[in-house]
Amino acid sequence: MTAARVALVTGGIGGIGTAICQRLARDGFTVVANHHPSEQDAADAWKKEQTAQGLAIGTIGADVSSFEDSQRMIAEIKQQHGPVSVLVNCAGITRDKTFKKMEEAAWRAVIDVNLNSVFNVTRNVWEDMLEAGFGRVVNISSVNGQRGQFGQTNYATAKAGMHGFTMSLAQEGAAKGITANTISPGYVETAMTKAMRDDVREAIVSGVPMRRMGQPEEIASAVSFLVSDENGYVTGANLPVNGGLFMH
Repeated sequence: MTAARVALVTGGIGGIGTAICQRLARDGFTVVANHHPSEQDAADAWKKEQTAQGLAIGTIGADVSSFEDSQRMIAEIKQQHGPVSVLVNCAGITRDKTFKKMEEAAWRAVIDVNLNSVFNVTRNVWEDMLEAGFGRVVNISSVNGQRGQFGQTNYATAKAGMHGFTMSLAQEGAAKGITANTISPGYVETAMTKAMRDDVREAIVSGVPMRRMGQPEEIASAVSFLVSDENGYVTGANLPVNGGLFMH
């Protein structure tokens, strides 16, 4: 792999995003972590933490639910580092409610951030990937996009839609040296899941055949596999990393 290849991870300062950024940096990529503009202070602190670990990872603020802001972000990255060769679409939010109680704003927010962002960012790196004859797109979906989940019609719809996007994009990129794949994590141990009540965590873990949550590094390892030069024949796949929670 050429060390100059640029990898962008949206939602890069989150729990899973951090592990992905760290792994790609160690793999030799020039890594840029995207964050929402409102998270600037958190992103600055995050960058210092990475530097302390010996990892030079860039950060950039952009609202990926906006096509225009995504376009600006990609232009800035290209100017500073070069065109993006590897894109990991990891940005996501939840606004859980039963469908009976779900408001339009909660529906739209999740679709915009989790699904429309995938179009917004990928569209702005796609032509450079075509021109280079190389590209890797990895979309971080969810087990709940495969099986559904009570109270998550918005989230499950967005996450299922990501793989439809992946399969179609994979067909368009296949002859051009570009792969597109989905990873569907199960429950992963992050700050969010650690903050759950013990009984809720135990109920979740008891339903997982491996009897534990996944580690962010295990998702990052799957990303590393999919973006490597050696795995250019894997495209259009949905790789489950869920401890056996859902098998299809």
